[in-house]
Amino acid sequence: MLAAVSQTEPIPPPSGNLESLFQAHHGQIFATAYRVCGNAQDAEDVLQTVFMRLLRRQDEIDLRPSPMSYLHRAAVNASLDLLRSRSRSRTVELDDFDAPAGEHESPERHHQDREIRGALRQALTVLSPKNAEIFSLRYFEDLSNRDIAHNLGMSQTAVGVALHRARSQVKKEMQPLVGGN
Repeated sequence: MLAAVSQTEPIPPPSGNLESLFQAHHGQIFATAYRVCGNAQDAEDVLQTVFMRLLRRQDEIDLRPSPMSYLHRAAVNASLDLLRSRSRSRTVELDDFDAPAGEHESPERHHQDREIRGALRQALTVLSPKNAEIFSLRYFEDLSNRDIAHNLGMSQTAVGVALHRARSQVKKEMQPLVGGN
């Protein structure tokens, strides 16, 4: 007589390669996500998302030339996905209520800075995914146009054009908040 077989198959443990990628790069991925999302909880979610997506992939991807480049792009894209989903749900984040003003910062200035950061994140959600990624890499990650071009397989001219378009769109989106500045 045959024994009953479990209907669920066990999830295989992560490969040593994935684990070593995580150990080597999790701090940088978290920092990237934090700069784009603006809070630690979202950055942790993005970090988990990036590595869960790698774990769930059926096909093997070759990260040999530059694993950090791939992971960096994945973190920026996952962060932007999260911001876009939040902009659709219109929730208020708890960080908006419990972040104290700096020692030499007035409460009004602190509130204004928080509004500007929120408006910038909201403006990113209306950019095309490629332009939002390029904008984030340039202004949140401080990569040069040359590095962005190399990481994304584009020409520096194409990166410059995309940045110009992204800046114009962000400026347009933020105009009501910042006025003529």
